[in-house]
Amino acid sequence: MNVIQEYIDKSRAILDTVANQESAIQTAARWFTDTILAGRMVHVFGSGHSRIMVEEMWPRYGSFPGFNPIVELSLTFHNLVVGANGQRQAMFLENVPGLADRILRNFDLSDQDTALVISSSGCNVVPIEIAELFQQRGVKVVALITKEHSEKSTSKRADGRKLGDFADLVLDTGAPVGDAMVQVPGLDTPVAPGSTLGGAVLVNCIKAEVARLLTEAGQPPKVLSAGVVVGAERAVELFEAAYDEHAHRLARLYAQVGK
Repeated sequence: MNVIQEYIDKSRAILDTVANQESAIQTAARWFTDTILAGRMVHVFGSGHSRIMVEEMWPRYGSFPGFNPIVELSLTFHNLVVGANGQRQAMFLENVPGLADRILRNFDLSDQDTALVISSSGCNVVPIEIAELFQQRGVKVVALITKEHSEKSTSKRADGRKLGDFADLVLDTGAPVGDAMVQVPGLDTPVAPGSTLGGAVLVNCIKAEVARLLTEAGQPPKVLSAGVVVGAERAVELFEAAYDEHAHRLARLYAQVGK
């Protein structure tokens, strides 16, 4: 049995699942483009390993301002695993009711904003409440989940509702139930998850389509680019301009907080 090839084959199936969502990806991109053109920001939130998709959206090479990455270290700092700031605490905190409200209390939200909320299971309390609070404030929510896994999982929320219940649009990573995709002979638990792959492809499809729409609208994005591609001077110019734009957009989210 070739477990390497098995993972690659199942990864190709994930790409097919993403490709079959082209219409939904285009819708999400249109919503996000409208937000950016209005001078506002697309809020991107994920707890646990969903943080990976938040950072995939912005900031990194090939990305551009207009996105507000909301990454709470208490929910996502996994490096130590055990001890202070360990994984047990993070997994506990992502199911504490009310924490989402404390997080969003920091921002002056607008109905021109949109949001991408990522949770493979869609069953942890904080991302569910984040999406619920966004919707209450008129913010359109795109949920990025693993549909099959979410459907067969039990919500940690008391009323049983899941992230998809508070989404205006749902995107599916295409990973299987339990996420891990490869069965190793003699090992009773599968290994090698697929949701990160599907999530990253979805995020970058959205990013590419938003860039196209912004460019067609006459506001081409300031893309973080490598010096080897655009030249060292142009790369620095783009980095500085992109970070300045991010700061100016973010300032608007703080200007009326508490008023």
